[in-house]
Amino acid sequence: MGSGQVTQRLDWNGKQVTVAGLGVSGIPAARVLHGLGARVTVVNDGDDERSRAQAAALEAEGITVRLGDGDTLPTGTELIVTTPGWRPDKPLFAAAAEAGVEVWGDVELAWRLRGPGAAPWLAVTGTNGKTTTVRMLASILEAAGLRTAAVGNIGVSLLDAVLGEQEYDVLAVELSSYQLHWSPSLRVHSAAVLNLAPDHLDWHGSMEAYAADKGRIYEGNQVACVYNTADKVTEDLVREADVEEGCRAIGFTLDTPGPSELGVVEGLLVDRAFAPNRQKNAQELAEVADVQPPAPHNIANALAAAALARAFGVDAKAVRDGLKAFRPDPHRIELVEEVGGVTYVDDSKATNTHAAEASLAAYDPIVWIAGGLAKGATFDELVRKSAKRLRGAVLIGADRALIREALARHAPEVPVVDLDRTDTGAMSEAVREAARLARPGDTVLLAPACASMDMFTNYNTRGEAFADAVRALAATGDA
Repeated sequence: MGSGQVTQRLDWNGKQVTVAGLGVSGIPAARVLHGLGARVTVVNDGDDERSRAQAAALEAEGITVRLGDGDTLPTGTELIVTTPGWRPDKPLFAAAAEAGVEVWGDVELAWRLRGPGAAPWLAVTGTNGKTTTVRMLASILEAAGLRTAAVGNIGVSLLDAVLGEQEYDVLAVELSSYQLHWSPSLRVHSAAVLNLAPDHLDWHGSMEAYAADKGRIYEGNQVACVYNTADKVTEDLVREADVEEGCRAIGFTLDTPGPSELGVVEGLLVDRAFAPNRQKNAQELAEVADVQPPAPHNIANALAAAALARAFGVDAKAVRDGLKAFRPDPHRIELVEEVGGVTYVDDSKATNTHAAEASLAAYDPIVWIAGGLAKGATFDELVRKSAKRLRGAVLIGADRALIREALARHAPEVPVVDLDRTDTGAMSEAVREAARLARPGDTVLLAPACASMDMFTNYNTRGEAFADAVRALAATGDA
């Protein structure tokens, strides 16, 4: 089915639908389905004060809510719509499979609810860089004069985009592996898998299952399957995908591109995939300096976004204008300040080793602030690859010993400060210690390679604590 086609409209009137989970996607899905005439029952594991308040609001609208039991399949269920975070091994889904009941995610629901003339989707997934790439893509599409929005696992919800009054020419869609797992009929115009590294394996069960769910994004692509030439698994997923006749595999690379690739030549982002006479010629799209910040992994994000935009017919000028206009979200390799000749960079969003490796590759020499909740990660490969760039390291958080041990094995000459405290004030001490280790010309880089929840509410608050500590350092002149 082509991306311009719309799935057959379902008759929702009286259909018994179970929505699995309250929350940011479950509640809107329940309301939408109820509004379409379905008989909706929401099931939820939790039965706390917040859940009871949410349940009361839904029940006042005529929606049934069952709290404290998310495992039992309600009698008569004809379809389950699940929030993305519910794991596939839950008993509810086993019961659904036994009863022959389909399970959709919120993305699948949005896909099925598109109306005639619905905007095509340009979709992005990957372990890291999804949000930045989708926002870059939306900026490029806007520069081309197209009505668009960054939606999905970011910004506007897909249900709102599909059912709202705003009309779009094309949607830039971020999709997580969870969402793709529950999206059996999704068939987008063009899609990109940016990279793949071990993540969420407790949810998927194995790296193979995780990769397979990411690869679902390529199924039924119409124009382009965009892959990372430096990450062979992404190309393998393209080879395995069942796409429409004429759909092309388009690579992106930080090196000189071959035919059907986008890449970098002498400080320029160039296109040998959609350019005229691509066998011999490359078309200039933008300068590396147009991408902010011009770190290698961010250049890769820009090339992936450009590839999707070019697949949709966007001209080179709009690619340049869109990239120049784009600014990344906070806490993504964000320059905080320069103090005493030392640059302080906040990449609190680097919550896993793959993201931290990309961040560390962008600077040299580095005083590295790292640590937090490892979530089962190991750090030997990360430290081994980054050791030559390290001036020093300051370790915080519950699992900092794992990083300390990796440093001892692979970078024993690098001085390490191990902060034996997990309160939020540890960040101020970490910045002071990093400043002590740093020399003019160095970068103090917060790229934790770990989740934040041992010390902070989320990676945003961790990044804000770092930025506050840097500004306090600047104000006191202690650097």
